[in-house]
Amino acid sequence: MNTTFKQFSAGTLPLREKIATRPKKPRVIVLAGPTCVGKTKHSLLLARLMGGEIISADSMQVYRGLDIGTAKATALERAQVPHHLIDIRDLIQNFNVADFYEEAMRVIHAVLAKGHVPIVVGGTGFYIHSLIYGPPQGPPSVPEVRQKLEDEMREKGSTILYDRLKELDPDYAMQITHSDRHKIVRALEIISLTSRKVSEFPKMQERQEQIDFRCWFLYLPKEILYSYIEMRCDEMIAAGLIEEVRQMQDKGLRQNTSSAQAIGYRQCLEFLDSAQTPDDFDAFVTAFKQASRRYAKRQFTWFRKEPLFRWLNIENLSVDQAVALIIQDYET
Repeated sequence: MNTTFKQFSAGTLPLREKIATRPKKPRVIVLAGPTCVGKTKHSLLLARLMGGEIISADSMQVYRGLDIGTAKATALERAQVPHHLIDIRDLIQNFNVADFYEEAMRVIHAVLAKGHVPIVVGGTGFYIHSLIYGPPQGPPSVPEVRQKLEDEMREKGSTILYDRLKELDPDYAMQITHSDRHKIVRALEIISLTSRKVSEFPKMQERQEQIDFRCWFLYLPKEILYSYIEMRCDEMIAAGLIEEVRQMQDKGLRQNTSSAQAIGYRQCLEFLDSAQTPDDFDAFVTAFKQASRRYAKRQFTWFRKEPLFRWLNIENLSVDQAVALIIQDYET
């Protein structure tokens, strides 16, 4: 392991020369993992060593102003390495998986054209899946229809709309849960626009053959990861998460269903709606940590179904060693 690390950390220039002259199908590194595993620090070192550019695959980091709760790379980190698909939308603007696919593919081709290495980083499994296999089938979103459904979701809750979906398309409803608010709204929108069941549309199955995706899932044993998650929740609150949410309400946070339901933001909005007593604050912190742990668990479940991903347990690896393995695979 030490030999591998020395080989790649000491030879940055030769490595870039190898990358530039390789007559192979273009390669894109995909770095996924559960929340709080350390994707940012690994991707920054990887990009510096390889001459790479980072493409965010986080559904919330696209929004301006959602900084603390989404754990965005800092301004200094973004100055050191080019970052893409961060702060590209205002909260009043929609952003969905089809938008992500189009934006990400455009950036990937632009990065490749410069002779740099695209490094896709994030934990939003549905976005990453669409990048690899193509966007889901279905009509473009219609703002008026989507807004009506999102308003109904806020007023009636996800269970009511999920029950409606079960009646209209039981096969698709079985593939998701009542907590998948965005998917429920999108499914009902597709049914409304096409009078067809979502389950009747072709599934994303064929991998895009023009790109060689080198996919990694970084992970830690859950008992270690969960402790990191709880510490990060405390750090986010100390860094001003509540004030960030308070300010973003005036910029459309509550009207953006996806963001208002995002982990950290949803729990904080509920706290702001309360009497904000010490007990309310304690309940907020508990709910925030619990939702974060559950999200990490869902990320493990999602990526176990993704055959292209190699799982890398980083418990006993330094960042340098983990990055060296990823580079070694890229060069193979």
